[in-house]
Formats: sequence, structure tokens, C-alpha cells
Amino acid sequence: MEDLKYWVGLSGWEGFGRNRLEFLLKHFGSVQKIWEAGPDLNRQWQNNKDLDKEMERQERYQIRAITIEDKRYPKLLKEIDFAPFILFIKGSIEVLNRPGITVVGTRKMTEYGRQVTGKLVRELAKKLTIFSGLARGVDGWAHRVCLGVGGKTVAVLGHGLERIYPPEHAGLAEEIISHGGALVSEFPLDYQLNKQNFPRRDRILAGLTLGTLVIEGGEKSGTKITAGFAADYGREVFCVPGPIDSPTAAGPALLIQQGAKLVTGVEDIYEELNLN
Repeated sequence: MEDLKYWVGLSGWEGFGRNRLEFLLKHFGSVQKIWEAGPDLNRQWQNNKDLDKEMERQERYQIRAITIEDKRYPKLLKEIDFAPFILFIKGSIEVLNRPGITVVGTRKMTEYGRQVTGKLVRELAKKLTIFSGLARGVDGWAHRVCLGVGGKTVAVLGHGLERIYPPEHAGLAEEIISHGGALVSEFPLDYQLNKQNFPRRDRILAGLTLGTLVIEGGEKSGTKITAGFAADYGREVFCVPGPIDSPTAAGPALLIQQGAKLVTGVEDIYEELNLN
């Protein structure tokens, strides 16, 4: 795609999403013309970045970009509200269209959470790609367990793919790629890392898969954000109950009260997803 570099340039504009893009495309006719007119449309949208150098840097980092117009763009993700108009991918693009489940949980994983994550992911990885956020705790452990049984796993990140956060998961990220998985982000290189990025990341995590499995999380856990997006998109939400005296059981318990499927084994998940 000759105009791919302009799509990449637009990805760095704050507050610029799919709806705004579609509206402006009707007016300007091409992403190149939107890029050129950017500062006139919004003083915060600068077009002084060297896009040719940006594309060269992406190539050095072995990052590929696909737009929402690309036939390889994940079909499930395209269905959601506010789907990202571009994805940056390191690793396999094809794995994003395989049936998958999102596995999320607290960063403060307990031994109970470790055991449950291991038990469920080892079985789920036989039929599904495991998607998670590469975070400390349940997320990172889900990726590792999946790799340990030869499964495919995808990490969705809340920053540009030139870095890995948390940094101690850099080796895990490389292992994900080398075993046929992928790292995914909607954020371009050098995009500022801040907490507002993560709810945006969570909507992608929920949108890429058939359902979201919450294993542990506090009453105000960020995992509830991912589960909320999944419910909004009409995807299944699964929760593992925990000990009633554990703070990390509060999030799943509340979600179960709100209608999430209680999970005690993979059969509960397979039944809902018609995978038996």
C-alpha cells in the first residue's frame, strides 16, 4: 500500500480514531491529503515527522503495520466499536485471525492464581490462541504456560513496539514471537507510555477474541475493564471464583454476580464457545 506511511503518521495524532478518519476520508479522499491538512484541522496534529525514516525504523525493528482496510486485519476486532484503524505487529499476522481467548488477571498473583492459570491455560492452549497483556502476574504467567505446552500466544501492548514493558518480560516477548505468536499495538514508535493507554489496549484485547477469562483481580482491578469491553461487544466473560477471604477474589466475584460465567474447569469455557 503506497500510502501506508500516511496511515502510520495519523496513528500518532492524539484523539484521532476510526470515526474521525472515516469522516475526513469522505471529505479529502485520501489519507495523504488528511496528513497534509492536519495542522489546519487541529493545531495539535503536527505533520512534521519524517515518515520515510519512520518506516525505515519500523523495518529495523521488524514491525509491520496493517490498516483496517487490509484483508489480514483481524475479523473479530473489526466488529467492535472504535476499532483501531491501524495495528502494529511484530511476529505473525496470521495468528490474529485464529480462534482465541483473552486471559487476564491481577499483577499481584497468588499461589492459587498461579495454579489455576496453569491448569486452565495448559488445556485451553490445545484449542485456542492465548491472548494477554504481557503484564506482571497472571498475564505473564498465562503467556509462559501457553509457550510451555507448545501453544500460540499473543501479547497486546499499551505502547510502541520499540520497547517492552515491563522490561523484565523482554525475553518472554522474544519467545512469544519465535514460537509463532505476536506482539500487537495500535501505538506508533515512541508513543508516550501512560496509564490512559491501557484501557485502549484492553478494548483491543477484548475485541480480538471469542471471550475473556478473568482469573484474579481486586474490586477495582483493571481486569474488569477488559471484561466490561468483552460484555459490550457481545463476547463471553468467564471468571474463576477464589477464596472468599482473598482480596484478589473480589473482582471475579462481582463479575459473576453481574452475569459472567463461573468457571471451575475448561469444560465450562468450551461449552459456552461450542468447542466440545
